[in-house]
Amino acid sequence: MKKLYVVFFSIAFIMVFIYSVRLTKINFGGNTRYSDEEMEKILFPNDFTKITLYNFIRSKLKKDYNIPFIQDIDIYVTGLNSADIIVYEKSIVGCVRYMSSYMYFDKDGIVVESSNKLLEGIPIIDGLDFGRIVLYEKLPISNENVFNEMLDITQVLVGYGITVDRITISSDNNITLYMDNIEVYLGDSSELNGKINELKDIWGKIKDLSGILYLDNYNPIRDDTTYTFRKR
Repeated sequence: MKKLYVVFFSIAFIMVFIYSVRLTKINFGGNTRYSDEEMEKILFPNDFTKITLYNFIRSKLKKDYNIPFIQDIDIYVTGLNSADIIVYEKSIVGCVRYMSSYMYFDKDGIVVESSNKLLEGIPIIDGLDFGRIVLYEKLPISNENVFNEMLDITQVLVGYGITVDRITISSDNNITLYMDNIEVYLGDSSELNGKINELKDIWGKIKDLSGILYLDNYNPIRDDTTYTFRKR
């Protein structure tokens, strides 16, 4: 009987110890869509989820956290009370309006997220003709040329680190960017890299103005190409 009590109290002591050892120092990395505080509330909503042993176990399991705009999460327990959390966000280059939601797509035109929230820094693409949109499938744009133009312009903008609010692609495949109070008319998709590079160079001079910048006459061969900026 005495041995039974010893075993019982030993188990109780171990359980109390396990429950009392929790994460108090949590470092996040890779998250831009959510703040550290928001990520902590999502991943650790109560005291139990902060137990160190629990997090050590779930760090070894492949878990789908099902968090909007988050592709994956790695948990590294670094001490009795500390852990590093690495957040891998979904790669998003643009979105389209569909019914009452924003459908976000990646560099390959695959729809990776649906939300009623418009993310800051992600352009809305207008002027596309598409059918029924299905999550995790390619955007159903009927015109393949327009589809490729859309992907080209979004990726070029990402490459140059330029953020736009909206992009329109007209029925004759001409592209216009909307940035604050400025419209940037690019014309067709030819010489996109050159046009966006010129925009980057010019932006500092016009960013506080309101009007339309015409870059459709960009010519990579000429060094003296002039551009028109029409104030409103």
